[in-house]
Amino acid sequence: MRLSAVRALAAKVELPPHYRYGMNRPGSVADRAKNPPGTRRKRILVEPTADHEWKFFQGDTVQILSGKDAGKQGRVAQVIRQRNWVVLQGLNVHYRYLGKSATYPGTYVASEAPLLVNDVTLIDPTDRKPTEVEWRYTEEGERVRVSLRTGRIIPQPPVEREDGIVPEQWIDGPKDTSVENALEKTYVPSLKTFQEEIMQLQGIVETSSFRKSYWY
Repeated sequence: MRLSAVRALAAKVELPPHYRYGMNRPGSVADRAKNPPGTRRKRILVEPTADHEWKFFQGDTVQILSGKDAGKQGRVAQVIRQRNWVVLQGLNVHYRYLGKSATYPGTYVASEAPLLVNDVTLIDPTDRKPTEVEWRYTEEGERVRVSLRTGRIIPQPPVEREDGIVPEQWIDGPKDTSVENALEKTYVPSLKTFQEEIMQLQGIVETSSFRKSYWY
């Protein structure tokens, strides 16, 4: 099965009516542990945000407005639209024990807790200061985010793939196949069999004749 087909099946995960979104991808092993089948968790009301009004994307630089890390700036590592959450890389970190039992003290790990979008604001790249933004259209008809304080455009960050690679910023290495080599036509189809093509390339001439056979 191709990888695209596997991703398509993963995208079609059927969620229960009262499913509670969290930090884990829906349908994953960690998510099933939080939302086991047959359980009905308390419903959480989330303020709806229209798609055309959403302003935060993975890779944006934002500043925290409230909390223990208020005033600090960080990069958005994850966006959870269903809960109006953003997760900042290395900020709003909570510490907890994993795998703690009666015979094992557990592992003390750090995890980044999500923040509501109301608790963060975008950073203007011209002066690295927080600003409010709104969507506008350029003369070419492109929809962009504009800083209300300076009037400058805040470009959207490049979209990363699931493996963390940005195709627009990828630089081919010595062992990578270039686009020209991948698109180069190196095979010419013919009506000959594979054995006949090899014989032609090697200069082998078949002089023997096959006896006729009748299958009927």
